Amino acid sequence: MIETLKTENIRELICQLCRQFYSLGWASGTGGGISIREGNKIYMAPSGAQKERIEPEDLYVLDLQGNVIECPEGEYCVSACKPLFMNAYRLRDAGAVLHSHSLNAMLATLISGNTFRVTGLEMMKGIEGMTIYDTLEVPVIANTPHESQLTDSMAQAMREFPKTRAVLVKGHGVYVWGKDWKQAKAQAECYDYLFAAAVQMHHLKLREGNP
Repeated sequence: MIETLKTENIRELICQLCRQFYSLGWASGTGGGISIREGNKIYMAPSGAQKERIEPEDLYVLDLQGNVIECPEGEYCVSACKPLFMNAYRLRDAGAVLHSHSLNAMLATLISGNTFRVTGLEMMKGIEGMTIYDTLEVPVIANTPHESQLTDSMAQAMREFPKTRAVLVKGHGVYVWGKDWKQAKAQAECYDYLFAAAVQMHHLKLREGNP
């Protein structure tokens, strides 16, 4: 994995991360996505692409207002996640944002109301500001026919839950962000573990790890 985010390396890094997310089941079909900010540019994986097959030249480059400033050749289009990613850049000053179609995240939305909650689990410590003695809360918003229609409800959820580093979409997946790609990736992995744990606890009729 590339450790230094130099301009010439970001494109390959995003491709590597997309391949890894595909292997985890987070980006099956053409679903999921990732973007990374460096300076005044945001690099973004395209929509309509099998994420494990994209190449560095397939990426879009945007300015901080979300305008496309570099457009790849070919059949792809700018990510349908773009306005959702921009929410995290504008409202959280994120350095990277990813969208996962994880089965764990999707199932977690089906056992939650408007808020996913969990407490007492060690992996909570991987989420910025959390300890095992806190209650982790992730807002769950209703899905829509088109990704861009989630923009306003996601922004509202982020304002109502100022400590959250993620937003779940009912029957769909999750958006996760961090100060850089390393934090976004690490938190996404921790969230996915916690979603899986909550689903298993629900199945086993456990509550907060106790019978």
